[in-house]
This record gives sequence, structure tokens and C-alpha cells, in this order.
Amino acid sequence: MTGIYIAVVVVLAILAVSGLYVGVTNDAVNFLNSAIGSKAAKMRTILIVASVGIIIGALTSSGMMEVARSGMFNPSLFTFKEVMMLYVGVMIANVVLLDLYNSLGLPTSTTVSLIFCLLGSAVAVSLYKIATDDAVTFANLGEFLNTTRAMGIVSAILLSVVLAFVCGTIIMYISRVIFTFRYVKMLRRLGAVWCGLSLTSIIYFALFKGLKNILSESAFVGWINDNLLLALVACWAVCSLVLFFLQIFRVNILRINILAGTFALALAFAGNDLVNFIGVPIAGFDSFSYAKSATGMNETMLMSRLAEPETANFLYILLAGAIMIVTLWTSSKSMHVSETEISLSAQGDDIVPSQASSGLSRTLVRGTVNVVRFFDRITPERTKRFIASRFEFADIEHSGAPYDMIRATVNLTTASLLIALATSLKLPLSTTYVCFMVAMGSSLADRAWGRESAVYRITGVVTVIMGWFVTAIGGFIIALAVGSILIWGEWIAFFALSALCMYMLLRSNFKKPEKKEKKDENTLLSRDTLADDSMRTIQSTIKNSTRIYNRTIVALMKENRKALKELLVEASEMYEHNRMMKYTIAPTLRDTYGSDLNLSLYYVQIVDYLNEITKSLVHITRPAFEHIDNNHQGLSRVQTESLMSVNADVDEIYSRILYMLSTGDMTDIDEVLTMRDSLFDRIAQSTKEELKRITDGESNARAGMLYLNILSETKTMVLQSRNLLKSRRYFMEQEGKPLRQASKLHM
Repeated sequence: MTGIYIAVVVVLAILAVSGLYVGVTNDAVNFLNSAIGSKAAKMRTILIVASVGIIIGALTSSGMMEVARSGMFNPSLFTFKEVMMLYVGVMIANVVLLDLYNSLGLPTSTTVSLIFCLLGSAVAVSLYKIATDDAVTFANLGEFLNTTRAMGIVSAILLSVVLAFVCGTIIMYISRVIFTFRYVKMLRRLGAVWCGLSLTSIIYFALFKGLKNILSESAFVGWINDNLLLALVACWAVCSLVLFFLQIFRVNILRINILAGTFALALAFAGNDLVNFIGVPIAGFDSFSYAKSATGMNETMLMSRLAEPETANFLYILLAGAIMIVTLWTSSKSMHVSETEISLSAQGDDIVPSQASSGLSRTLVRGTVNVVRFFDRITPERTKRFIASRFEFADIEHSGAPYDMIRATVNLTTASLLIALATSLKLPLSTTYVCFMVAMGSSLADRAWGRESAVYRITGVVTVIMGWFVTAIGGFIIALAVGSILIWGEWIAFFALSALCMYMLLRSNFKKPEKKEKKDENTLLSRDTLADDSMRTIQSTIKNSTRIYNRTIVALMKENRKALKELLVEASEMYEHNRMMKYTIAPTLRDTYGSDLNLSLYYVQIVDYLNEITKSLVHITRPAFEHIDNNHQGLSRVQTESLMSVNADVDEIYSRILYMLSTGDMTDIDEVLTMRDSLFDRIAQSTKEELKRITDGESNARAGMLYLNILSETKTMVLQSRNLLKSRRYFMEQEGKPLRQASKLHM
């Protein structure tokens, strides 16, 4: 029996490492985003600063395991076996839940995940005890659990969301009115005082949140608590004086504040959130040690000793800190999670919507616009002009960062102040929620939420907030299910679920990234490479369109539902990819062609024609699939022969277009026009013949409408392809690309 429980401890240890990996991946967004979003330093420097904060935080952590040991359940009522199954259920559910959020790029709270996974697994084991013990009824369920802490976490969610957003908005608005986007001049005057105040809040946060465990009993901290106002004013004066002298020597004091804030948040993260990742495995190992030393591994031994306070082994803490640092440097998912917050808070309206706007976001924007119009009418013109002048955007840093260092400093300062204040008042507050909502509030105050992007930003924020609540519900449900399977299925379920969890983690974290090149194609390009890249995109679209169109006609003729479904998916992905290109037109032109309006015009035309071609392809593949999927009558022999003839003409036209694009020889562009007109005549004649067959009752109505739709969309697709070729030629001429012959173009 001892061997089986050793296996349980080993699995808990492996899941602890996995928990550290997925936890750091998720929480890295808390302390990295402001530095990354403002490009305050090189990525290597940012990671070094964060790593130092993590290792110091880990080394100074007291590692109290109370939450995992007895925070959510009464261990004196659970046996050794039940506690071990409970802990395994918590770890499996927690790791899977956090990994799912990381894969989706959504930040969430590791504290909430841990609390509700503990609660769910404890409920599962409690229900098992009720079902197997006649002396215990469902009315006794409350005796097994401690739901007070869970309710505290829920209240913290609501408090964090509202308070952080409001404070971030107000502080950022005041800061921007003072400094504006052209902040250099004002920073020379007030920078030392303002940054000194910011640095004071960060130092206070680091002392009372990150290092509170080792300093709580010191006379120094006791004196600060007794003379808090005096201590803060003195710290402000010293910090301001030091920063003033640094500013004289042309040191960027904003960068110092941002890196200091990154260090402080990383310090607090490792010093306090560490128990979220290793608390359960260590509690499981302690349970194993208690059972082994006291009774020789008696499964029925009650775990009353878990209710006693225990400090984690220093070596465990040190190892956990090392794993955190390795994860920080190697995890690509942490950058994916970071991208979510940065994209939602970035300056400007160039945001690419990752999802459709929601009805709630549209309603909020309309209401806000009406409120703004009301205040605009009652505000004096002089005041409006002054405020507008303070918010005139200018990228004086010329770093291409999503936002400037003024906002990054506000984000870190506000988050530090709120978390430190909540800690001193012993209020539960989530670091994740505070950091995220402060960033959203500051971006709103900074007028990053223009009317062109507001609905998409609000939709994204609401999605993240709803995800936080889903964390609690999902963690509870997953842990309840896993815990029930484990406690009822015992060792067979343990080994099966452990193997399944390991497989999911390996598959999620070590599989090769798919379709990364598609993301890279949408990144902003330099002027020198844009022409070549657009050529590759055009050729790829034409080739794929020809292939998909041809295969659709053949699959429709053979009524091959499976092939039509695959073609619809492929056509939809290609359309979505080209549609997204339209949202990057503005930043692409701004960063490449600037004031060259001719080149800008032709590039816009190319993107638009590509979008229309792929849209027509979707309008062909979707009705074709739906027709066969609904088991409607297939096309007639006459319709099939007509489409095959049209398909042959389309293939010939596209082959000629591809040849001209690949060689740069536009000699035959007039011939393409002739071939296009000939095809259009054929399509017109085929349309008339089909209409006559429908009128005479010789054609199935549904099949006839599908046939006419394919002809119409084919005409659109070929028309846009020929227009694309013309725009591509003009584009090459403006770029100075050599052409073999400049023949006259026709519409």
C-alpha cells in the first residue's frame, strides 16, 4: 500500500511543476505587461528584473500552507485516503483549467482557481462520505466545508473589478492632463516629484505585500505602521531628491519607475502566490508523512494535524522559484496571455477585432456617446479646447509601443497602491484583476478607446471578466467531477486520470505551433518587402481559389458531402485571413508608404479585390455544401456539363493570370480581358437557358437556384481577379518594378 501512495506523491509533485508552469504563464501578465507595453527596456532586461524579483520573493516567502491544508475543508473529518484523493483531484482540475485559459490567451486568477478547485474536490469527497455512511446525512455537508473563504474571494472579484477600473481611469486622466503626450517639458519640471510619489507607492507595496512575511515582526515595520504618514512623506522626499539628481544626468526616470514596479510585482507574486501552485502538493506530502510516521500508512487515519499551521520547506520554495524563472524565460504562452491585455489597451483605433462585437458593448458605447455629447454641450468652449489640447496624441518616444511610459508608470503605481492598501486593511484582492482593470481604466482615460474600436475593446474586456467568473464555476465543476471519479473509482481512476492529465499537458505545451505563418503574414511590413509579400499573397490566393473552385464543382457533381465540408472550411479560413488584412491597412500604409497616395490607393485596391475573390468563393462553397448536406436533389446533366465548361475557362484564365504575376510579363493582359468577356457571354447564355428551364418546369427549383448562384459568383470572382491583376500592374509601376511591356489597359 505504501508504494501506491508514493505514486500519488510523485504525481502530485509532477502536477506541482506543471502548476508552476501554467500558473507563471498566466500570472506573468501581471508584472510584465506595463514594461512590455511601453517598451521601457529590452525584453531581456525586463525578464532579468522580473527574475530577480521572483527569486527574492520566493526566498523571503514564509510559505504558509493554511489555505491548502484546512482553508476550504475540515481535515479532522477526512481520512488519509480521502485527503490524498481530494488533493489529486484539486491538482488535476487546477492544472487543466489554467492551461485552458493560457491556450485561449485569457488572464485569470490562480487564487480563484485554487480556492474553487479545493471546494469542488472537497464537496465530491464529502458527498462520498455521506453516501457511504448511514450516520451522516446531506444536512451535515456544511460541517465538512469552509465556504466563508470562497465567498470572500467572490466579493474580492467584484471589488477588484470596479475599484481598479475607476482608480485607473481617474489617476490616468489627471496624469495625462498634467503631462500630455508631449511630456518631455513638463517631466523636467514635475517629473522628479511625480515619479518620486510613484516610486514611494511601489516601495510601500514591495515592503507590505512582497516582503511582509519576513518583515512583519521587525521593529522597522512596526515603526512605519505607527508613523505611516510620516514614513511615506519622508520616502517621497528622498525618492524625489534622488530622481531629481538622476534626471540632471539625463537618466530616464520613467524607465527606472517602470522597472522598479515590475520588480515589486514579481516580488509580491512569488512571495505570496507561491502557495497557490505548491500548497496542495506539499500538503499532500505532509499528509503522507503524518500517516507513515504515526500509523504505518493507515488509510483510515483522520488528518487532524493538517489543521495545524505549517511552514513549507525552504528547499521546496527555492526549487519552486527556480522553476518560475525558467518558465518565465521559456513559456511562449505567457506572451500570448500578455498580448490580450496589451491589444485591448493599445493606443489608437487600429485594433483588429478577434470576435464580433456584443450587444452589451454596442449598448454601452451608444450610452457613453450620448453622455459625452451631453457634457460636451454644457462644458465651456475654453475648457474643452484646453482639455483637447492635453490629449492630442503624439508618439514622442518613436518606439512603436502600444502606449507610452507615462501610462505604464500610472498602471504600476495604481496597481501597487491598491494592492498595498488592501493588504494593510486585510481585504482580499486579486492581483490579476487589479492589474488588468487598472490597465483598462488607464487606456479609457487616455482616449485609446475611440469610437472605431470601443465596441471591440469592451467586448474583449467583458469576455475576460466573464472568464474570471467562469474560472470559479469551471474550477468547482471540474474538481467536483474529477474528485468524484477518483473517490469512487479509486486506484484505477487515479492512474487513468493521471495519465490523461499528463497527455493533455504534453500535447498542449510541446506540440508544434500551427499556422504561425498566417499570423506573421499580417504583421506590419517595411516598404522594401511589402511589394514582394503582397505578390506572394496574391499568388497564393489565386492558386488556392482555383483549386477550391475546381474541387467544389467536382464534389458537387459527385454529391461528395465530406469534400464539400472541407472545402467550405478552407474557403472560410482564407476569406477570414484576407478580411483581417483590411484591418491592418491603416497601420501598414502609415508605416510604409506614408504620403505616397498612388501606392496607397493601389495597395488598398489589391486588398479589397482579394477580399472580394475569397468572399465569392465562400458564397459558392457554402450553398453547395448546404444543398448536399440537406440531401436535396443534385445538379442535372445539363447543369453539370455547363459548370464543367465554365470551370475549364476559369482555370485557363487563372493560369494566365498566375503566369503574368510570377513572371512580371503583362503582355497578355488584353488577352485575359478577351477571355473574361468570352466567359461572361457564356455565363449570360447559361443563365438564360436555366431561367427558361425553370419557367418551363424542366429544372428542379433548388438545384436551379444553386446553379444560378454559382454562375453569378463565378462571374464576380473572375471580374475581381482581373481587376486585381490591373491594380497589381499599377502597383509595380509605381514601385519602379521593371515590366516587359506596358500595353494599354482596358476596363
